[in-house]
This record gives sequence, C-alpha cells and structure tokens, in this order.
Amino acid sequence: MKRIAILCSGGDVSGMNPALKHFVEYSLQKDLTPYFIYDGFEGLIDNKIKKVSYCDVSGIINRGGTKIGSARSKRFMQKEYREIAKQNLDALNIEMLVVLGGDGSFRGLDIFYKETGTKFCGIPATIDNDINGTDYSLGVDTALNIIKTSIDAIRDTASSFRRAFVIETMGRDCGYLALVSHLTSGSELCLIPEKEYDLKSYEDKFKSEIKNGRRYFIAIVSEGIKQDSIEIAKWFEEKIGIESRVSILGHIQRGGNPTIYDRLMAYKFITYAVDGMLDDKNESVICYTKSGFEFKSIEEVTSKTKELDSELLSYLDNT
Repeated sequence: MKRIAILCSGGDVSGMNPALKHFVEYSLQKDLTPYFIYDGFEGLIDNKIKKVSYCDVSGIINRGGTKIGSARSKRFMQKEYREIAKQNLDALNIEMLVVLGGDGSFRGLDIFYKETGTKFCGIPATIDNDINGTDYSLGVDTALNIIKTSIDAIRDTASSFRRAFVIETMGRDCGYLALVSHLTSGSELCLIPEKEYDLKSYEDKFKSEIKNGRRYFIAIVSEGIKQDSIEIAKWFEEKIGIESRVSILGHIQRGGNPTIYDRLMAYKFITYAVDGMLDDKNESVICYTKSGFEFKSIEEVTSKTKELDSELLSYLDNT
C-alpha cells in the first residue's frame, strides 16, 4: 500500500479538521496508508509523524482549528532541515504529501519537490483569501459567518446608543473579508487596501444622513488600510459629530464551528488532491475558480499578488 501524509502550515482555519477527517477516510478507501504530520513543517523536521486510522478523526468534523497543529517554519527554509524532513519521510516510505496552507507554504513545497522529488498537492487554506489562482480558500466561509454574527450583534448596541462603530477585519493586504462583509451586512462605509479613499468625500453625505434621521453608522475596515481603526473612529467624532467605538475582531475570525460550505469544500479539496497525485499530478495546487476545480502550478499561484474580483469591487462604488 502506498503511503500518504498530510500537514497544516501557517495560520489555522475552520475547515482543516473536516479536511483531516476526509483525508483519512478517503485514503483508506483508495487503499492508501494515511499519516498525520503534527505541527506543520516543524513537525516534519522533528519527525512528529504518526500512522492514523478512523479513530484518530472521530468527532472532529465540528471543531475549528486543526487537531494536528500548525506552525510557521523558518527552519524549513534551510536546505539542511529540508534534507532531514526528506529522510523522515523516506524512513516511513511516505511517497505523497498534502499540505493545507498559503502561498508561503507552497513556495517551500516547490523547493522541496525540486530537491527531493516528493509528490505533493497544496490546498489553499487561509481566511484572508489572498492566494492567487483560486477564488476560494478553505476557512473563508466560516470566517465570513463569524464576522456577520459580530456585525449583527454590534449593530444592536450601535443603534441603541446612537454611535458609529468601526469594525476591523483581518486580511493582511487583501480586503476580501471586509468587502464581502460590507456588501452583505448593509454597513455604511467600507475601506480596503485595494481601493483609494478620501474620508472628506463622505463628510457631507454622512452629516446629511444624520439630519435625516440616521441614528448610527457601521464602518468595516480591513487591517491593511493606510489608517488604523482608531483614526477612523476619531474622524467620525470630529468631522461627522457622532460618538464612536472601535471593535477589532482579531483571531475570533479564525475559529468556530466550520460551516456546511467549508465542510463541503474540505471534502472536495481533499478528494481532488488525493486523486490528482494518484494520477501523477506531482507538484500542484488544487484551486477553485468560476470554472470549477483546477490544478495549477506553484509558479502560477505564487508569481503575483491576488487581485480582488472586479465585479465585487464595482459593487463598492455603488454603496
């Protein structure tokens, strides 16, 4: 029986545990022997590798995070440690590797494949949804639902106290979470790194809305914009004339019970990844686009910064 392993790299996301569950079950269905690598590439270097079966994934599908842990590994960037990682795989005759992670993880995988020939398939997994070549990354839907619930709760108190709330989402330099949350929450302001803005252009409009009965404002801002959230709140108070508060959602966005959609996407990503390697797609990332699932090269995925969907950006102009 061929042997296959899986690891999680970088930030955890809800959807990783459903992926781990299906990985074990589908591997066994395909007459493969599955292994877990604990704590990402660090665990691969430290030989934290375990043969697994059904009992190891029982009851994890509803849990956020990842049962096998994740990490960011500086050591894996060094050839001497990649050689140790390869020796650990060879000692267990593991021929194939599935990695849940982001573009940094995939770059490391590309080097590893070129040096060692280890078959791999990358699965995009980041709530930032900032990986080029894929429209969707595992964990995004759960994060959006966490944000939705938070905004809805904050709106209750905002309306009760006649306040402006500045709600900051994650995303690094990608405004996807903030933009989609804005479009689906009915917020009054959205600021993202991909779109230039001038707060002064909103002043007359917002003041007029207050005169016409608006009691509160919800502003959703991405963490990567040029101003921090406190500055935006200060602008609301000094220029618009409304008491303001800041709510930085932070790591709450990375946790939580995985949504149905993330569970389903985990199932599909794993199925395509395993089948792809069995069909000799040895160095690729399985991506999800408007055309469906596609295998793409590391170069295509990591060669440039992801651009937000032009249609979504056009909607921002109309709000």
